[in-house]
Amino acid sequence: MALYSLTFELDGLDPDIAETACFEAGAVSLSFTDQRDDPILEPAPGEFRLWPATRLQAIFDDATTAGDALTARLAEALGIGAARFTRASIEERAWERAWLEDFRPMRFGTRLWICPSHASVTETDAVVVRLDPGLAFGTGTHPTTRLCLEWLDANLRPAAAVIDFGCGSGVLAVAAARLDAARVDAHDIDPQALLATQENAAANAVADRIQVHTAAATLPTGTARVVLANILSGPLIELAPQLTGLLAPDGALVLAGLLDEQADEVIGAYAPWLALTAWRTLDGWTCLAGRRVAQDGRCASTVGSEWPGRKPADNPP
Repeated sequence: MALYSLTFELDGLDPDIAETACFEAGAVSLSFTDQRDDPILEPAPGEFRLWPATRLQAIFDDATTAGDALTARLAEALGIGAARFTRASIEERAWERAWLEDFRPMRFGTRLWICPSHASVTETDAVVVRLDPGLAFGTGTHPTTRLCLEWLDANLRPAAAVIDFGCGSGVLAVAAARLDAARVDAHDIDPQALLATQENAAANAVADRIQVHTAAATLPTGTARVVLANILSGPLIELAPQLTGLLAPDGALVLAGLLDEQADEVIGAYAPWLALTAWRTLDGWTCLAGRRVAQDGRCASTVGSEWPGRKPADNPP
């Protein structure tokens, strides 16, 4: 089947109207992307975001639609000039299989690996998480996910209780379980993410240690040795009382999904409960970590320099 794409910048067009017009014209799929060369960030799990400068690409079956006539019809329906559209042929491929073939095993830290089902890892001490790309957010390719995985590899102690807040595909939850966490509670607002987490937990033989939660209110409070939240800076700031309330007295909080320049604001939001420091940065993204330690009825935190990756730790979580 011959396919081609029509691409145009929204530039003020209503995205719902543009989407409807394309599908009514026979589009078989649509995608919205940042039209700039330096996209800001990926959407959070379950979130649909349009960038300030958004490009829409519609895919059509050339066997059933006439290219020039279709372009003119879409231009008229949207009230824009036909010259605004860019048309391109698309090579016929098994796109899902091609994507899987491009997804290779990746190492995070010293022993943790994310490996697709069609590949294998031969290192004798490898801790392997089997994960194929899917609809839910998170395969380890984004810097924020990588930072969290490397933190787990360097710091997580066996038998720890872990909470993955905003679990996406469940990659962090499954990784924690594969690193011998005793229990992992995972929450996300996106039902697709919870389904993906359950499926990935089963595929990695850790479903008995991962519990998914549709509501944050059902997460266990005051018991987690590690709380992971790889979301965005805004939600991280708003959730400060809730996330710190999930921690055991000596629990570690790991926050990612924030840009380097957002770190100070997030650190300030958590200051009433614990002191966060930058554990590591990567490609403009920062991972913060801190531990809540009971001292004279109050909560303090260990200094950030104790975390592996900054300095060898004597007492990781």
